[in-house]
Amino acid sequence: MAKMSIDDQVALLMQGTEYGDDSLQKAMADELRARLIDADKKDRPLKVYCGFDPRTSDLHLGHTVPMRKMRQFQELGHEVIFVIGRYTSLIGDPSDKDELRPQLTLEETTYNAETYARQAFKILDPDITRVEYNDTWLSKLSFADLIHMASNFTIQQFLTRETFRRRFDEGDPIYVHELFYALMQAYDAYQLGTDVQIGGSEQLFNIITAGRKLMEAMGAKPNIGILMGILPGTDGDIRMSKSLGNHIALLASPEDMFGKVMSLPDRAMPAYFRMVTRWTPSDIAEREVALRTGDLHPRDAKLQLAHEIVSIYHGEDSAVGAEATFRKVFQDQGTPDDMPEYVLRPGQTLVDVMVDSGLVSSKSQARRLVQQNGVKLDDAGVEDGDQPIALEAPTVLRVGKRRFLRLVP
Repeated sequence: MAKMSIDDQVALLMQGTEYGDDSLQKAMADELRARLIDADKKDRPLKVYCGFDPRTSDLHLGHTVPMRKMRQFQELGHEVIFVIGRYTSLIGDPSDKDELRPQLTLEETTYNAETYARQAFKILDPDITRVEYNDTWLSKLSFADLIHMASNFTIQQFLTRETFRRRFDEGDPIYVHELFYALMQAYDAYQLGTDVQIGGSEQLFNIITAGRKLMEAMGAKPNIGILMGILPGTDGDIRMSKSLGNHIALLASPEDMFGKVMSLPDRAMPAYFRMVTRWTPSDIAEREVALRTGDLHPRDAKLQLAHEIVSIYHGEDSAVGAEATFRKVFQDQGTPDDMPEYVLRPGQTLVDVMVDSGLVSSKSQARRLVQQNGVKLDDAGVEDGDQPIALEAPTVLRVGKRRFLRLVP
């Protein structure tokens, strides 16, 4: 990245942040500016960290938001520490949950961490990323250490958290071990001696309240909290989540990833511009002005967005190919050249095939799509999906707009 002024660096690094309070956001931006000026004078890069709890090995775009911010710090010459929370995963962050998270074993988190890191390095530069495991230091804390840390906080402070307050008011249990999470995360920052900690906006208590307070109490300069906004899913409204089915998986094919980005409602584009692309504030501002004036059609802006996202995870050639496939299938109403094949078995129905191939999750969903005219064989509508299939030649099964299967008799 070319040399940037301090003001431009602050604008880039605060892009996509969300604090829920303008004064707090300004305070963090001012602290960041001062720390960058000091680092520049001393020719000392900032030490930046973000912790990731490997509670799953299947990542989606929502998981990459803080990683993208880490990459921006890397490109500006700062030291980035990727902390794998094998110990914090044993509890699970309660920040955005209204119920107790299931506890994982150290073996489960270690397994997940391996695939987590491989996917993260699609964004971060592996040659200059420092990887740490927080069980390295958290496992060595004594009970006396925990008492000392806990003495800096009150139960009332924890009950200011919306999720804890709601559970308390509704009589739902709040387990004591859940209170440890914020202390453990705060100790991570202290142990690493970081200048900046990156996390989601739901971690305001962990990073701003607990983290900075504990660092000060233990004689360290409190780090700056960079709190990223929440990426909406493909519905444009609700937080991206695999369980809700509104996610875009990092391991998705280029064509599937491109198609899902193109399915986003227009209102979701600004959040994606800011949180999951390599675009600078000026790049984004130009697109937003062009959208407002009508010089850039929303469809074309979304094509640019889909191309950018696919190129990050699959490379430029794959992005070009995925765009060509999308245009052929959705704009020219054609079929993709490359699609999986399915060899029919005697007596199978379309409903059987759709479920067995994974195109749908259940027979009821398959029948519902047939009733809604969402299933076609070589562009001909299907009226009854429960009749045995009789084909003489390979035939394309199309389910919805993006799912294709070549049926082979």
